[in-house]
Amino acid sequence: MIGVVSDTHDNVNAVESIVETFEDEGVDTVIHCGDYIAPPVLPFFDSDAFELHGVLGNNDGEVKGLNAAFDAIDAELHGRFADLNIEGARFAVLHGESKDEVEALAESDAYDYVLYGHYHVKKKRNVGGTTVLNPGAHFPTVPDEHRTVALVDTEKEGTDSVRFERV
Repeated sequence: MIGVVSDTHDNVNAVESIVETFEDEGVDTVIHCGDYIAPPVLPFFDSDAFELHGVLGNNDGEVKGLNAAFDAIDAELHGRFADLNIEGARFAVLHGESKDEVEALAESDAYDYVLYGHYHVKKKRNVGGTTVLNPGAHFPTVPDEHRTVALVDTEKEGTDSVRFERV
């Protein structure tokens, strides 16, 4: 099981709840689509239950500190884009400020999943055989219905492979 999160924006309470949800759900891998904001939030993602992969968002300016924080919890920060193969599925991961870039990746038919954040709204749709997914956000002004994470079960196909959990 793969957990997808984005836009945690230094919200430690949300991160603690997110990690608890992922551990309860048996998540093996967590993918963060950016906007952590500052390095001190990263230790709250430290868990023996899952590995963490992340990309940088538009508000992640302290790159050196974020890299060090990822290293300290034995996680991987991929820069602005990640091309991951996990559990036999291909993932394109980006923060997604450019809707054109998200669409191009979705239409490329090179990925099973295109994961992005930035817009603070949970959303799931299919483009051909690709699931395009925004897990929601945890910025203080985000409405409760979008304070979600996504769970991806790569053993299921299509829209059944993804579900949202409120945190």
